[in-house]
Amino acid sequence: QLQLVESGGGLVQPGGSLRVSCAASGFTLNSYAITWFRQAPGKEREGVACISRGNGDTYYVDSVKGRFTISRDYAKNTVYLQMNNLKPEVTAKYYCAAALWSTCPLGWASHHYWGQGTQVTVSS
Repeated sequence: QLQLVESGGGLVQPGGSLRVSCAASGFTLNSYAITWFRQAPGKEREGVACISRGNGDTYYVDSVKGRFTISRDYAKNTVYLQMNNLKPEVTAKYYCAAALWSTCPLGWASHHYWGQGTQVTVSS
C-alpha cells in the first residue's frame, strides 16, 4: 500500500521546537518533491515548505523563513520539518504531500500522495 505517514506532532510551549516527520511506505521518495502543508480551523490550507527532488532545493513561505527547515533522509525514506521558535499562530494540522518528478513550489492538487496529518499545537 502506497502511503505517507506523518508523526511527531504534539503540544509545545511558545518559543519551543518540534520536528515532524513524513515517512513513505510502498514507494521511495527519491523522485518526488515533498511539500508540508498546514491547515488551521477556519483557515485555508497553506503550503509551508517544500523540498525538490534531486538537488534538494527548498522553498519556504515567508512567515516561516529562518524558523522552519525542511530536509530529507534518503536512507530512511523520510522527510522532516524542523520547527523552531514556535508561535501560537502556527497551530494547525500539518500534512505532507509528494509530487512525482516535480520541483517546488507546488499547490496541493499538484501532488500525487497525501498523508493524514499530524496536529501541532503551540500554547502555554
